[in-house]
Amino acid sequence: MSLRPALLDPVFAPLSSLAGIGPKVAAAFDRLLGEPGRPARVVDLLLHLPSASVTRELMGSIAEAPAGTPVTLAVQVTSHRPPPPGRGRAPFRVLVEDGTGDVTLVFFGLPAPRVVSMLPIGARRFVSGTIELYDGQRQMVHPARILDESRAESAGESEPVYGLTEGLSSRLVAKHAGTALAKLPPLAEWQDPAWLSQQGWPPFAEALKAAHAGAGEPQREGEEAPPDPARRRLAYDEILASQLALALVRAANRSRRGRPNAGDGSLMRRITEALPFPLTGAQERAIGEIRRDLKSEERMLRLLQGDVGAGKTLVALLAMASAVEAGRQAALVAPTEILARQHAERIATMAEPAGLRIGILTGRDKTRERRETLAALAEGRIDIVVGTHALLQGEVAFRDLGLAVIDEQHRFGVHQRLALGQKGEAVDMLVMTATPIPRTLALSAFGDMDISVLDEKPPGRRPIDTRLVSSDRLDEVTDAVARAIGRGDLVYWVCPLVQESEAVDLAAAEDRHRDLAAVLGEDAVGLVHGRMAPRDKDAVMTRFQGGEIKVLVSTTVIEVGVDVSRATVMVIEHAERFGLAQLHQLRGRVGRGERPSVCLLLYKGPLGEAAKARLETLRRTENGFEIAEEDLRLRGEGELLGTRQAGAANFRIARLDTDADLLPAARDDARLIVERDPTLSGERGEALRLLLYLFERDAGVRLLRAG
Repeated sequence: MSLRPALLDPVFAPLSSLAGIGPKVAAAFDRLLGEPGRPARVVDLLLHLPSASVTRELMGSIAEAPAGTPVTLAVQVTSHRPPPPGRGRAPFRVLVEDGTGDVTLVFFGLPAPRVVSMLPIGARRFVSGTIELYDGQRQMVHPARILDESRAESAGESEPVYGLTEGLSSRLVAKHAGTALAKLPPLAEWQDPAWLSQQGWPPFAEALKAAHAGAGEPQREGEEAPPDPARRRLAYDEILASQLALALVRAANRSRRGRPNAGDGSLMRRITEALPFPLTGAQERAIGEIRRDLKSEERMLRLLQGDVGAGKTLVALLAMASAVEAGRQAALVAPTEILARQHAERIATMAEPAGLRIGILTGRDKTRERRETLAALAEGRIDIVVGTHALLQGEVAFRDLGLAVIDEQHRFGVHQRLALGQKGEAVDMLVMTATPIPRTLALSAFGDMDISVLDEKPPGRRPIDTRLVSSDRLDEVTDAVARAIGRGDLVYWVCPLVQESEAVDLAAAEDRHRDLAAVLGEDAVGLVHGRMAPRDKDAVMTRFQGGEIKVLVSTTVIEVGVDVSRATVMVIEHAERFGLAQLHQLRGRVGRGERPSVCLLLYKGPLGEAAKARLETLRRTENGFEIAEEDLRLRGEGELLGTRQAGAANFRIARLDTDADLLPAARDDARLIVERDPTLSGERGEALRLLLYLFERDAGVRLLRAG
């Protein structure tokens, strides 16, 4: 049974319930705004705001029209280029010109007769949209508006431009958005009136209506669009909902009593004194923060984020040793067996001077081994256990689990984190990630956690020589790879995600594997990809670690944290197609041993401005936090974490690259709200519950109901 107030039922009704939306249009909206197993709803359309607005005013000529900015051009249709027979997914292209140059209009999935009727050869049309450069040629994919001369006369001054899918136009989305707005019930104001007045923001319903109307000036070339009060109001609503939900989760977590989980530091000292190198300042700072939490009566929930090679495993071991000093046990969970075994080996070596008893538990242990490990855990004969998801299973019991460490936490859901926490009394939680996260994104996505940052690398880590190489020089790169394996080094060769299709991605990797095997020898080249069974993937990785395979061709599935000290060359093919953070993670697979390492970024020119900026940033710096901030600036937070983090912000309206300044105010407001009205039962509190439901941050409300 839903706890959502009945007042919001019309907003959460299926979009197909709106007048004028038939099965065909409903299916298109489901593709655009729905989720697997859940059709698009009215609220999804309400929060699907226009990305820009186009003006009816003509913006010069084709030759003068700026790339990347919405423009309207007067053009003449000169030729049609339908897709070749048998190429059903290929686009229909229409060439238009205006005397100063030409531009290709590109249509995917639109029936050919419809394109021909909209743009007959010889006709004069007014076309609005964004020009992009593709292989050096100007093109406009799915123009936002195409008008003949008579309709251009009666068109409005500006028109909103929405994100679309096949079967929808901006005009159609705008029409149904108007119908959806009429379904919005009167809602009490949840924002502080003084704050709204100070910012000059309209009420919520007014802001939503203005945003869908494309209010605010359309952006002109060379101008920065002024902040739109309506969109800023809605962005702040969304950020406040997110921060309030996190504040409620944090308050609930803090209200559950903890147990001190740190002893006198003797085991930690034995480990650090035996190390062949000193701790970095960042490691000492992080361990100090974690120890303070472990000694406290409150439960710890801390995120440890560190750059590639910053020494997170050692910090985790010292934290686990603290729990063992207090007479309790610790567990470290890794997302794959190969990572779990690697952690176990490293930890066992470093923990030996302290006499800590280390165990390992994975889904592939033999029955007898598994039975012995489970008995040793339950009886307390294992101090620290390292394992995979197998540790989360119901039959796994501890004598007294005090600290749980989760590695690469974005690979685990919140429910799995909770399942591990319930295997002991007042279990402290440390979650780790090797993906540097910009400060604003960390605060928005992980506001329920305290955060420790490892922003220094241990001494002795060699810099990685990063070079940009044109794909025209592929033969030279293959020769360099042959020389590297001749010296006894190992090589990664990563193939791109050509499009959101595992089949195409796999084909690219298989082709490269076949080409390299023909040159370097069948036995020297291995292949891993996402469609392989985990056991087969691990077997190939193990052969590569052991040096049987000299060159590992891979899609992007090579694991973060997998350590192959002999790997000194990383080739990333079509590097311009990868995000900055992903490129940085892939580069971090090399440079882990004594020998000099190189990362070759193969690109196909000409590069667009954004791709050039990404690759130059990577060539210039190895600082993961600097790279993450630049990635946020270039791409916004939507794609930054690659696979979406469980519980991450996932904003629909707010953009942390442009709205980050709203975050501190929202965080302070959320903290004050929870302090003053922890049950959200006051007048503003009741309105804030509606806000949480509207933006689907209602986990906080469920916590209130559960007490």
